[in-house]
Parts: sequence; structure tokens; C-alpha cells
Amino acid sequence: MRAALLEAPRPIDRQPLRVVELVSPEPAAGELLVDVAACGVCRTDLQLVTGDLAARRLPIVPGHQAVGRVARVGEGVTGWRIGDRVGAAWLAWACGQCRHCAGGRENLCERAELTGWDRNGGYAEQLTVPADFATRIPAGFDDVAAAPLLCGGVIGYRALRVSGIAPGGRLGLYGFGASALLALQVARHWGCEVFVATRSVAEQQRALAMGAVWAGSYHDPPPVPLDAAITFAPAGHVVVEALKAVDRGGTVAINAIHLDRIPEFPYDMLWWERRLCSVANFTRADAAEFLDIAAAIPVQTLVDPFPLRAANVALARLHAGAIGGAAVLTT
Repeated sequence: MRAALLEAPRPIDRQPLRVVELVSPEPAAGELLVDVAACGVCRTDLQLVTGDLAARRLPIVPGHQAVGRVARVGEGVTGWRIGDRVGAAWLAWACGQCRHCAGGRENLCERAELTGWDRNGGYAEQLTVPADFATRIPAGFDDVAAAPLLCGGVIGYRALRVSGIAPGGRLGLYGFGASALLALQVARHWGCEVFVATRSVAEQQRALAMGAVWAGSYHDPPPVPLDAAITFAPAGHVVVEALKAVDRGGTVAINAIHLDRIPEFPYDMLWWERRLCSVANFTRADAAEFLDIAAAIPVQTLVDPFPLRAANVALARLHAGAIGGAAVLTT
């Protein structure tokens, strides 16, 4: 099978991925072999291939938003059949026994395995996924449209929950890439007023067209205090701008796996029980809830498709801010 392989991280202009022929994987007991049709390209993939995010295994096939069909069913698997439509998302496995898993927080499992980081991901024609962590894809989305739902969509949904935003509340979104675009649609479905901050004028205009009540730059204060804010941009100064904008008792949820340093800021900005918290991974329950909501709305995904052989090109365009919605690799 063909796969885009990362052998050693390096700058994106040096094309860190190499498209190679690999032996097709065999599904172990409890696993599914998936024929991949599409795989979303995430900023986390970019951070992995360039070394901003330390590799856990090399060589590795990145990609954690894979959609395809079951090609083979491993021993002991129930509930899945050959030909079923399936997704492989970021959380590939959790132990189910630690205190985090027992408390319903498998996203915090210290032994968790993550697709495209600990085990080969979806930048390939095939991959294996533990059946218990495979995701069912709503019928209303084709393969390319469904791929961005599996990370940007689900982690954006968890960020909404972590932020504590209530239906009808005032929500700030700082950064307006693929994940924020999907989170905005869920927030609007909940009746929230959404305020978007992004440095891109085109993204500001897109946010307004999709129902935001205000859009400006990172340094422009929203016209009213916010009940909660979510930061998507991987820059610490954006967190401070979001903190400035939230009202007393408000929460800033940081939706990033890698962030440069947060600049020093006066304690008065945090006082009055404002909160800063990170968003780490997501649970299978998050994925199921979000996909049900996404189908009910239904959410719209904006995609820029690329063939698998152009994985480096897709990542380079993401790095340059030249992707309109979400980049998706197709096989």
C-alpha cells in the first residue's frame, strides 16, 4: 500500500514526508483493517512533521481523521462487518482501568495511544484501528466532508463543553480555522452569540457570513464582555487577548496540543474568578455526541482536497495559512 511516511522531522519546506510502498497491515485481535478513502490534515500533523511536537515513534504514518470502509475484521470483533463505513480518530486506545478512565475521562489516560502519533495513521491507503475505538460516520456526509469532523469537529465540541458556554451565551472564538468553523455552527445551533477574532480579513468575512455577530483582529476588543472564549491559534499572546475579553467568572479554553509561551500578564486580568484551562484530546462519548449533533444541524465542512501524493503540499499550504477550510487527503 502507499503511505506518506515521516522518518525524521524537519522544516516543511524540506518535505518531511516521503510517499512509499509499505506492506499492508494485518488486523490484530480486536482490530479492524480499514481501506482509507479520505484523511483530514490537522495542524497537529504539521507540528509533528516539523518537530514542534516531539515524535513518540519513528518512522510513523501521520493522520488522525481517516474515513473509509472495513476491509477485514480481526478475531473477536463484534458489531462491525466488512464494507461498513468507519472512522479512525485521534484517540486510538485507552486502558479503561486507570482512575482517569474509570472516572469517564479516558482522554487523560496516561497509557493512551493516539492515531498518527503512537500508531500509524491515515496518510495511507490502509490502516488498522481497535474496533472499540472506531467511529461510525453519519450517512449525511460523504467521505471527504466527514474527515474534518473526526478531529477539528470533535475537539472543537469538547472545547465548547470545557468552556462552560451555556445556550444563548456570548462566546469568543480566537482563530478561525477548520475546528473553529465547526464549533461556530454548534454554538449557533445552541443560540449563542459568537464573536470571532482572527488576523485574516477573509476569515473575518467568512465568520460573519456563517452567523458570527462580530469579527475583528486579535487585538480588537469585542463590543461586549464574553461569557467564555476558546483559543484555536497556537500562539500564547492570543490566550492573553481572549482573557482580556471574558467577563467576571468567564473561562478561556485553550484548544491546542502545542503552544509557545504565554506572555506575562497582570493578575487583575485573571481575578474575579476568571479561569484558564486546556483542552486535551477527547473521549469516545464526545465523538458520538458531536457526530449526532453534526448530522442534526447539519454542519457544513469546507474542504480543500489533495491527493495522497501531495501530502507535503497540503501541509505547506496549511503552514502558510492558505487553506480555506480543512485540507483533506484522498486515496
